Amino acid sequence: MLIAFHKPFGVLSQFTPDQPGQRTLAEFGFPKDVFPIGRLDHDSEGLLLLGNEREWVNRLLDPGQRHPRTYHVQVEGLPPEEALARLAHGGLDLRGHRTLPCRARRLDPSPEMPPRDPPVRYRKSVPDCWIELVLTEGKNRQIRRMTAAVGYPTLRLVRVAIGKLALEPLRPGEWHELSTTGRRDLE
Repeated sequence: MLIAFHKPFGVLSQFTPDQPGQRTLAEFGFPKDVFPIGRLDHDSEGLLLLGNEREWVNRLLDPGQRHPRTYHVQVEGLPPEEALARLAHGGLDLRGHRTLPCRARRLDPSPEMPPRDPPVRYRKSVPDCWIELVLTEGKNRQIRRMTAAVGYPTLRLVRVAIGKLALEPLRPGEWHELSTTGRRDLE
């Protein structure tokens, strides 16, 4: 079984809490034998896969496969092309790890996103914008560290695709089992 899930903000990518009161995957009614394939941070949203088929798990988690993952990132400020080029070029030093090249572009118009609870902090004097990053690696809090390294901190982070498998039409908290076609989108 392979499941696509729209992980909401504030939910851990695990079934048991680290601390009392934390939201986890346990509240979404998944079949008992599935587990998350990869992860999204507590404060990140979007497409998370769950499954119980070792072949798929190994294929999706193997760094050698370099599955592209697409993220829409709301950043504080308006990054110029030079900042986007620095992100795309790779080589940013994030605590001893040098990032690989990726794709980076500004999204104009901004994507339509479901409201977040709590909403992103709005500041009249500081503009924000959305960028798209397509990575083939995924270190802990990598995108947040990347955008901060070029001077544009992340306000909201949503994974919108893994390979060709898109998050839409799932709404936050919704999930469905992937069909044969959905599985092909991951290859």
